[in-house]
Amino acid sequence: MGERNKISLLKGNFPEDLKDMTNEELDLLSYEIRDFLIENVSKTGGHLASNLGVVELTIALHTVFDSPRDKIIWDVGHQSYVHKILTGRADKFSSLRQYGGMSGFPKREESPHDCFDTGHSSNSISAAAGIAAARDLNGSNFDVVAVIGDGALTGGLAFEALNNAGASQSKMIIVINDNEMSISKNIGGVSQYLSKLRMSSAYLDLKKQLKKTLKGIPRVGESLYAGIEHLRDSIKYAVVDGALFEELGFKYMGPFDGHNIEDLTTAFMLAKNVEGPVVLHILTKKGKGYRNSENSPDKFHGVAPFNPATGLPLKAADGFLYSQIFGNKMIQMADRNEKVVSVCAAMIHGTGLTKFSAKYPERIFDVGIAEGHAVSFAAGLAVAGYRPVVAIYSTFLQRAYDQMMIDVCMQKLPVIFAIDRAGNVGADGETHHGVFDLSYLNHMPNMTVLAPADGKELAEMFEYSLTLDGPCAIRYPRGEALDFSSVYEGNYGDISKNKQIFEGKEAVIFAVGKMLSIAYEVCIQLRAEGIEIGLVNARCIKPLDEESIINITKTTKQIITMEDNVLAGGFGQQVVSLLALKNIDIPCRTIGWPDYFVEHGTDQELFGKYKLDTEGISERVRDFIEG
Repeated sequence: MGERNKISLLKGNFPEDLKDMTNEELDLLSYEIRDFLIENVSKTGGHLASNLGVVELTIALHTVFDSPRDKIIWDVGHQSYVHKILTGRADKFSSLRQYGGMSGFPKREESPHDCFDTGHSSNSISAAAGIAAARDLNGSNFDVVAVIGDGALTGGLAFEALNNAGASQSKMIIVINDNEMSISKNIGGVSQYLSKLRMSSAYLDLKKQLKKTLKGIPRVGESLYAGIEHLRDSIKYAVVDGALFEELGFKYMGPFDGHNIEDLTTAFMLAKNVEGPVVLHILTKKGKGYRNSENSPDKFHGVAPFNPATGLPLKAADGFLYSQIFGNKMIQMADRNEKVVSVCAAMIHGTGLTKFSAKYPERIFDVGIAEGHAVSFAAGLAVAGYRPVVAIYSTFLQRAYDQMMIDVCMQKLPVIFAIDRAGNVGADGETHHGVFDLSYLNHMPNMTVLAPADGKELAEMFEYSLTLDGPCAIRYPRGEALDFSSVYEGNYGDISKNKQIFEGKEAVIFAVGKMLSIAYEVCIQLRAEGIEIGLVNARCIKPLDEESIINITKTTKQIITMEDNVLAGGFGQQVVSLLALKNIDIPCRTIGWPDYFVEHGTDQELFGKYKLDTEGISERVRDFIEG
């Protein structure tokens, strides 16, 4: 595309300009948007494949509907980049996912075109149904559209919403963006059902041919075509097993080519004029228009900055990632114990289980985007004598709280939780920070909670978890694994107990997981200044290593806790409660994330802002000691 078109994209009055554009101009715009996405996301990182797949769909939506008067809710929201471009935010894309810049997800505070904050999956239909109900109560007149992927339909919340919305008969449109992918390849009954619907091109071709033939008959063609409405429906249900949505109370339309703007605008206009709830089934290709992404849509789902020509990341990891160490350990455990199996929720690649899946395909269960089901499913495996390892990102595991509490902990079942992306995750922001897990795991009876400070501890903790007769949660951060072997001089000790690194008369820091590396730097710096400060790797969160904590209170003046978790209900508060219970009178300072949703930005920026980096904590520790 030429420079003139790029200027029109950045300076155009979108989405209003779309209404006056020809189909040819809209098609040209789709090419420009894809070039724009690749150019910008390659610099900032972000969700690429999902956005490349919805370019035409988003253009058609904003051509037919009038945002922000009409409400468009994006399920998950990682595919909303095109929506942001077409609602006046193209000039902000250099700040995408940057500190103080534009979010990678819809945010109401960012634009009136973002009518609902999203970030987790399967809730768009529920939100849309609520907005539609409020509209009806108010006597207002606007359209409500929920855009949900076929992967998100595996979430139970989506089915609950479909059941309610269909029964309500409130006017709303559900767009199913069917690309046969969530992050990993979709599986399960919903995927198979939609596969049947995709085959309905036979019906669509038949209908087009029938219409063309009948309308071509002079004088009687129109009446003949109108008179076979019932026959057409009969053909549809015979060729297309599409009765599910119809039985739930929706008018089903589709499938439509998700990369044909003319067809899409026609489909949206038709749906707009239907009374009651409508399901529009749209077929798209994840990663459309960029060869590297089309060939590996899972790898380009969420990317770090990369070279657009090669698709390779600009900065390769120097060492092993925590997820890689976990995946390798899973294979080792499964090699020795045939009862070890894995359960994940549409995240085989993301959680590091790709190699395990290839070696033991019959021992890995990808249940789709259904975290609650994943946990109860694992409980069933455990009751039957297996040792299931549930691998889920921290932020998504929140959705399975009840199943963890009742189905696993209450029965004291030996389910192992591999909690990836624990702690602050940087650019993905509020909905993805895994800073709440210690708080909700701490109060679950029978649960053991561990937090490794490096890769070797992670591997040893999984070995230890197999020796337990109850549930165990191991939480670890994203990114490259640290290595404390030289600090420990090769002696990791009892992995279920705290590990003391330095003694300190003035104060002792108890650091959890990722925070140990920062605490170590703080100690080196302060000890060089003559401040006698100690350090303990607090790797056993629950049950607390009470003996270690109590013994150290006898040798120091002050205790400081550090955790990559919110303070409310976290490790620090457990230590404070222990000291109060034991009537131990010693100052205890807690350091962690504040009691609100932390914004997006790099680790360096966020840890710096909240004084959780080396400099900030050193300053705070000095103040504690001097104060």
